[in-house]
Amino acid sequence: MTEYAGRLRLGVNIDHVATVRNARGGAYPDPLRAAEIAQEAGADGITAHLREDRRHITDADIEGLMQTLTVPLNFEMAATEEMQKIALRHRPHAVCIVPEKREEKTTEGGLEVAREENRLAHFIAPLREVGCRVSIFIAADPRQIEAAHRIGAQVIELHTGAYCDAHAEARLAERDEELEKLRAMSAFAHSLGLEVHAGHGLTYDTVQPVAACPEVVELNIGHFLVGEAIFRGLGPAIAEMRRLMDAARA
Repeated sequence: MTEYAGRLRLGVNIDHVATVRNARGGAYPDPLRAAEIAQEAGADGITAHLREDRRHITDADIEGLMQTLTVPLNFEMAATEEMQKIALRHRPHAVCIVPEKREEKTTEGGLEVAREENRLAHFIAPLREVGCRVSIFIAADPRQIEAAHRIGAQVIELHTGAYCDAHAEARLAERDEELEKLRAMSAFAHSLGLEVHAGHGLTYDTVQPVAACPEVVELNIGHFLVGEAIFRGLGPAIAEMRRLMDAARA
Protein backbone atom coordinates (compact mmCIF):
# COMPACT_ATOMS: atom_id res chain seq x y z
CA MET A 1 0.00 0.00 0.00
CA THR A 2 1.32 3.43 -0.91
CA GLU A 3 2.31 6.19 1.45
CA TYR A 4 -0.85 8.25 0.93
CA ALA A 5 -3.20 5.44 2.05
CA GLY A 6 -3.73 6.51 5.65
CA ARG A 7 -6.90 6.35 7.72
CA LEU A 8 -9.88 6.69 5.43
CA ARG A 9 -12.22 9.51 6.48
CA LEU A 10 -15.97 8.99 6.75
CA GLY A 11 -18.36 11.83 5.97
CA VAL A 12 -21.93 11.15 7.08
CA ASN A 13 -24.68 12.74 5.01
CA ILE A 14 -27.68 13.70 7.18
CA ASP A 15 -30.02 14.81 4.37
CA HIS A 16 -32.53 12.02 4.87
CA VAL A 17 -32.95 12.62 8.57
CA ALA A 18 -34.35 15.95 7.36
CA THR A 19 -36.45 14.10 4.75
CA VAL A 20 -38.18 12.14 7.54
CA ARG A 21 -38.67 15.30 9.59
CA ASN A 22 -40.16 17.22 6.67
CA ALA A 23 -42.63 14.41 5.91
CA ARG A 24 -44.59 15.51 8.99
CA GLY A 25 -43.71 19.18 8.87
CA GLY A 26 -42.46 19.30 12.47
CA ALA A 27 -39.10 19.47 14.19
CA TYR A 28 -38.45 15.74 14.72
CA PRO A 29 -36.15 13.96 13.95
CA ASP A 30 -33.62 16.75 14.21
CA PRO A 31 -30.71 16.60 11.69
CA LEU A 32 -28.49 18.48 14.14
CA ARG A 33 -28.97 15.73 16.70
CA ALA A 34 -28.08 13.21 14.00
CA ALA A 35 -24.91 15.17 13.28
CA GLU A 36 -23.95 15.10 16.95
CA ILE A 37 -24.51 11.33 17.15
CA ALA A 38 -22.50 10.85 13.95
CA GLN A 39 -19.59 12.80 15.42
CA GLU A 40 -19.65 10.65 18.57
CA ALA A 41 -19.82 7.44 16.48
CA GLY A 42 -16.66 8.24 14.53
CA ALA A 43 -17.70 10.42 11.60
CA ASP A 44 -14.87 12.64 10.41
CA GLY A 45 -17.23 15.15 8.82
CA ILE A 46 -20.88 15.91 8.14
CA THR A 47 -22.33 16.37 4.66
CA ALA A 48 -25.54 18.29 3.98
CA HIS A 49 -27.04 19.18 0.60
CA LEU A 50 -29.07 22.38 0.53
CA ARG A 51 -31.25 21.89 -2.53
CA GLU A 52 -32.94 24.65 -4.46
CA ASP A 53 -36.38 23.31 -3.47
CA ARG A 54 -35.33 22.71 0.20
CA ARG A 55 -36.83 19.22 0.05
CA HIS A 56 -34.76 18.04 3.01
CA ILE A 57 -32.01 20.24 4.48
CA THR A 58 -33.12 23.82 5.14
CA ASP A 59 -31.30 27.11 5.57
CA ALA A 60 -31.89 26.87 9.32
CA ASP A 61 -30.22 23.45 9.37
CA ILE A 62 -27.11 24.90 7.74
CA GLU A 63 -27.08 27.74 10.26
CA GLY A 64 -27.33 25.24 13.11
CA LEU A 65 -24.65 22.95 11.73
CA MET A 66 -22.21 25.83 11.32
CA GLN A 67 -22.78 26.84 14.94
CA THR A 68 -22.61 23.40 16.57
CA LEU A 69 -20.35 21.06 14.59
CA THR A 70 -16.93 20.17 15.93
CA VAL A 71 -16.02 18.28 12.72
CA PRO A 72 -15.92 19.84 9.24
CA LEU A 73 -19.10 20.55 7.28
CA ASN A 74 -19.16 19.51 3.64
CA PHE A 75 -21.80 21.75 2.06
CA GLU A 76 -23.23 20.16 -1.08
CA MET A 77 -24.71 22.69 -3.50
CA ALA A 78 -25.65 23.33 -7.08
CA ALA A 79 -23.64 25.86 -9.08
CA THR A 80 -26.21 28.65 -8.71
CA GLU A 81 -25.86 32.27 -7.64
CA GLU A 82 -28.15 31.70 -4.64
CA MET A 83 -26.07 28.81 -3.32
CA GLN A 84 -22.82 30.64 -3.92
CA LYS A 85 -24.06 33.54 -1.78
CA ILE A 86 -25.08 31.16 1.02
CA ALA A 87 -21.71 29.40 0.94
CA LEU A 88 -19.82 32.69 0.93
CA ARG A 89 -21.80 33.83 3.95
CA HIS A 90 -21.20 30.68 6.00
CA ARG A 91 -17.73 29.75 4.69
CA PRO A 92 -17.97 26.01 5.47
CA HIS A 93 -14.84 23.89 5.53
CA ALA A 94 -15.74 22.37 2.16
CA VAL A 95 -18.21 22.89 -0.64
CA CYS A 96 -19.06 20.10 -3.05
CA ILE A 97 -20.56 21.22 -6.36
CA VAL A 98 -23.15 18.72 -7.54
CA PRO A 99 -25.63 18.51 -10.43
CA GLU A 100 -29.22 19.14 -9.45
CA LYS A 101 -32.56 18.62 -11.17
CA ARG A 102 -35.93 19.36 -9.57
CA GLU A 103 -37.51 16.09 -10.76
CA GLU A 104 -34.78 13.70 -9.55
CA LYS A 105 -35.21 11.69 -6.36
CA THR A 106 -31.47 11.77 -5.68
CA THR A 107 -28.37 12.98 -7.50
CA GLU A 108 -28.39 10.84 -10.63
CA GLY A 109 -24.90 11.36 -11.99
CA GLY A 110 -21.78 13.44 -11.93
CA LEU A 111 -21.49 17.10 -12.83
CA GLU A 112 -20.73 17.95 -16.46
CA VAL A 113 -17.53 19.95 -15.99
CA ALA A 114 -15.85 19.60 -19.39
CA ARG A 115 -18.59 21.52 -21.23
CA GLU A 116 -18.82 24.25 -18.57
CA GLU A 117 -15.22 24.86 -17.63
CA ASN A 118 -15.25 28.63 -17.98
CA ARG A 119 -18.46 29.15 -15.99
CA LEU A 120 -17.46 26.74 -13.22
CA ALA A 121 -13.94 28.17 -12.95
CA HIS A 122 -15.42 31.62 -12.31
CA PHE A 123 -18.05 30.15 -9.98
CA ILE A 124 -15.61 28.40 -7.64
CA ALA A 125 -12.95 31.12 -7.55
CA PRO A 126 -14.68 33.25 -4.86
CA LEU A 127 -15.30 30.13 -2.76
CA ARG A 128 -11.62 29.27 -2.80
CA GLU A 129 -10.72 32.87 -2.00
CA VAL A 130 -12.66 32.75 1.29
CA GLY A 131 -11.01 29.48 2.31
CA CYS A 132 -13.56 26.86 1.29
CA ARG A 133 -12.11 23.60 0.00
CA VAL A 134 -13.81 23.06 -3.36
CA SER A 135 -14.88 19.57 -4.42
CA ILE A 136 -16.56 18.56 -7.68
CA PHE A 137 -18.89 15.54 -7.78
CA ILE A 138 -18.17 13.74 -11.05
CA ALA A 139 -18.32 10.41 -12.84
CA ALA A 140 -15.17 8.29 -13.07
CA ASP A 141 -14.34 9.81 -16.45
CA PRO A 142 -10.89 11.15 -17.39
CA ARG A 143 -12.40 14.11 -19.32
CA GLN A 144 -14.29 15.29 -16.25
CA ILE A 145 -11.33 14.74 -13.94
CA GLU A 146 -9.01 16.73 -16.20
CA ALA A 147 -11.58 19.52 -16.44
CA ALA A 148 -12.03 19.62 -12.66
CA HIS A 149 -8.27 19.94 -12.32
CA ARG A 150 -8.09 22.75 -14.89
CA ILE A 151 -10.80 24.86 -13.23
CA GLY A 152 -8.97 24.81 -9.89
CA ALA A 153 -10.91 22.30 -7.81
CA GLN A 154 -8.86 20.87 -4.97
CA VAL A 155 -10.96 17.72 -4.58
CA ILE A 156 -13.05 15.42 -6.73
CA GLU A 157 -15.73 13.08 -5.40
CA LEU A 158 -16.25 10.08 -7.66
CA HIS A 159 -19.85 8.98 -8.16
CA THR A 160 -20.10 5.34 -7.03
CA GLY A 161 -23.77 4.92 -7.97
CA ALA A 162 -23.24 2.87 -11.14
CA TYR A 163 -21.04 0.40 -9.27
CA CYS A 164 -23.55 0.08 -6.40
CA ASP A 165 -26.54 -0.29 -8.73
CA ALA A 166 -24.81 -3.04 -10.70
CA HIS A 167 -24.01 -4.87 -7.47
CA ALA A 168 -27.59 -4.57 -6.18
CA GLU A 169 -28.98 -5.94 -9.45
CA ALA A 170 -26.40 -8.77 -9.62
CA ARG A 171 -24.94 -7.49 -12.89
CA LEU A 172 -21.57 -8.79 -11.79
CA ALA A 173 -19.52 -8.16 -14.93
CA GLU A 174 -20.76 -4.58 -15.05
CA ARG A 175 -20.12 -4.19 -11.32
CA ASP A 176 -16.53 -5.32 -11.73
CA GLU A 177 -16.06 -3.03 -14.73
CA GLU A 178 -17.37 -0.03 -12.78
CA LEU A 179 -15.15 -0.88 -9.82
CA GLU A 180 -12.09 -1.08 -12.04
CA LYS A 181 -13.02 2.29 -13.52
CA LEU A 182 -13.23 3.79 -10.02
CA ARG A 183 -9.82 2.35 -9.16
CA ALA A 184 -8.18 3.61 -12.33
CA MET A 185 -9.70 7.07 -12.13
CA SER A 186 -8.80 7.42 -8.44
CA ALA A 187 -5.18 6.79 -9.37
CA PHE A 188 -5.39 9.17 -12.34
CA ALA A 189 -6.90 11.99 -10.28
CA HIS A 190 -4.29 11.50 -7.57
CA SER A 191 -1.55 11.73 -10.21
CA LEU A 192 -2.86 15.20 -11.11
CA GLY A 193 -2.62 16.34 -7.49
CA LEU A 194 -6.34 16.12 -6.74
CA GLU A 195 -7.63 14.81 -3.44
CA VAL A 196 -9.98 11.90 -4.14
CA HIS A 197 -13.28 11.25 -2.36
CA ALA A 198 -16.05 8.85 -3.35
CA GLY A 199 -19.70 8.28 -2.55
CA HIS A 200 -23.30 7.57 -3.56
CA GLY A 201 -25.23 4.42 -2.81
CA LEU A 202 -22.51 2.73 -0.74
CA THR A 203 -23.64 0.01 1.69
CA TYR A 204 -21.99 -2.53 3.97
CA ASP A 205 -21.88 -4.90 0.99
CA THR A 206 -20.23 -2.47 -1.44
CA VAL A 207 -18.03 -0.20 0.67
CA GLN A 208 -14.90 -2.31 1.14
CA PRO A 209 -13.69 -2.57 -2.49
CA VAL A 210 -13.94 1.23 -2.78
CA ALA A 211 -12.41 1.78 0.64
CA ALA A 212 -9.47 -0.37 -0.42
CA CYS A 213 -8.52 2.07 -3.21
CA PRO A 214 -5.40 3.66 -1.68
CA GLU A 215 -5.87 7.03 -3.40
CA VAL A 216 -9.36 7.54 -1.94
CA VAL A 217 -9.11 9.54 1.30
CA GLU A 218 -12.79 10.09 2.13
CA LEU A 219 -16.13 8.36 1.62
CA ASN A 220 -19.44 10.22 1.94
CA ILE A 221 -22.35 7.97 2.90
CA GLY A 222 -25.86 8.96 3.94
CA HIS A 223 -29.05 7.26 2.77
CA PHE A 224 -27.95 3.73 3.69
CA LEU A 225 -26.82 4.77 7.17
CA VAL A 226 -30.06 6.63 7.89
CA GLY A 227 -32.02 3.59 6.72
CA GLU A 228 -29.89 1.16 8.74
CA ALA A 229 -30.37 3.39 11.80
CA ILE A 230 -34.03 2.33 11.87
CA PHE A 231 -32.92 -1.20 12.72
CA ARG A 232 -29.79 -0.77 14.83
CA GLY A 233 -29.56 2.93 15.76
CA LEU A 234 -27.54 5.64 14.05
CA GLY A 235 -24.45 5.35 16.24
CA PRO A 236 -24.07 1.56 15.80
CA ALA A 237 -24.84 1.83 12.06
CA ILE A 238 -22.01 4.35 11.61
CA ALA A 239 -19.67 2.38 13.85
CA GLU A 240 -20.14 -0.72 11.68
CA MET A 241 -19.42 1.27 8.52
CA ARG A 242 -16.32 2.69 10.18
CA ARG A 243 -15.21 -0.87 11.10
CA LEU A 244 -15.62 -2.12 7.54
CA MET A 245 -13.74 0.85 6.13
CA ASP A 246 -10.88 0.40 8.56
CA ALA A 247 -10.70 -3.34 7.82
CA ALA A 248 -10.46 -2.62 4.10
CA ARG A 249 -7.46 -0.40 4.76
CA ALA A 250 -5.76 -2.70 7.26
